[in-house]
Amino acid sequence: MARLVLKFGGTSVADIARIRNVARHVKREVDAGHQVAVVVSAMSGKTNELVGWCREASPIHDAREYDAVVASGEQVTSGLLAITLQAMGVNARSWQGWQIPLKTDGAHGAARIEDIDASEIVRRFGEGQVAVIAGFQGIAPDNRIATLGRGGSDTSAVAIAAAVKADRCDIYTDVDGVYTTDPRIEPKARRMARVSFEEMLEMASLGAKVLQVRSVELAMVHKVRTFVRSSFDDPDAPGMGDFDNPPGTLICDEDEIVEQQVVTGIAYAKDEAQISLRRVQDRPGVAATIFGPLAEAGVNVDMIVQSVSEDGSATDMTFTVPAGDVAKAEGVLDKAKADMRYDVVQSETGLTKVSIIGIGMRSHTGVAATAFKALANRGINIRAITTSEIKISILIDGEFTELAVRTLHSAYGLDKA
Repeated sequence: MARLVLKFGGTSVADIARIRNVARHVKREVDAGHQVAVVVSAMSGKTNELVGWCREASPIHDAREYDAVVASGEQVTSGLLAITLQAMGVNARSWQGWQIPLKTDGAHGAARIEDIDASEIVRRFGEGQVAVIAGFQGIAPDNRIATLGRGGSDTSAVAIAAAVKADRCDIYTDVDGVYTTDPRIEPKARRMARVSFEEMLEMASLGAKVLQVRSVELAMVHKVRTFVRSSFDDPDAPGMGDFDNPPGTLICDEDEIVEQQVVTGIAYAKDEAQISLRRVQDRPGVAATIFGPLAEAGVNVDMIVQSVSEDGSATDMTFTVPAGDVAKAEGVLDKAKADMRYDVVQSETGLTKVSIIGIGMRSHTGVAATAFKALANRGINIRAITTSEIKISILIDGEFTELAVRTLHSAYGLDKA
């Protein structure tokens, strides 16, 4: 017998028929003798509808009331799934975040989990009861409902798995696992059996949409073994109930990965923009003068390249931001021009960041050279490069995105079984 947390996303619970299918997945695990908690998202499209209603009521609205509205989507789904399970003869009840309680900080709309008292849910496991929990929500210090930000149900599921000391957290979604790259771009992309927390964290932050970044961070910190699998597979198909080796991708500690590839996957993030400050006076503290105000304004700066003039008196500072933050960034830079002491700002949109990820990079040389050579052979110009212990990120023109992804995927042999 194991203790499992199962999470189902919006497409998995989009209507009553799909909720019944989810209930069959849950019942399969209950019938196998496992203790089960389920975390659900709102029905597909419902959160967007609720957000739209808030904006229609008032473009500028109280974040606490916003949370009260948008959290209702998960409340509906949890109640419907509990009803469906009960009709199948499964002992189940729904839980809202405040009933557990799942305690958050006071940042309504983007709250962070601070504590979970899962003792009552664990006690009811002993009675054979399934907890059906509304994801994406908790209770803030002001005793108001607080939501965790978009994709927060993933974070809820991993946090609850840690709190109940689950053997595994299964994230059911509309894909059947984590692939070496986007299968829509590279048909030869392969589903990985296992991927490390660190690699998944890089993939999630660099464009892979399988899991929310915060949920992967939480899983890594608490060592929650997390399984990504498809809710659209037949719940009763052979192998679906195999606890040790179900279909999908296991995200785990790298110690569990016996054979580590040099490169695990290729991720990409479109809609990147490049901003360059020309002829900045080169002096101590210049970087802090530039990037401090950008950070305070909430502009997410990524790749940074600095080139100093021959006489050392001036420098060009180039960095990337999401395309949607260009106007905000330029406003901050213009406002602080006197302090930053630069001549001119130049910006360019329509760029893509392609990243090569793999824990095997730590012990292998030539990984970057392989990428540069492969891209050069395809005539793809590199605008900027950043590296870390398990990642190489390359900035290119957006029109070459698909070609670059396919080229790199092949260069590292990821298209071979």
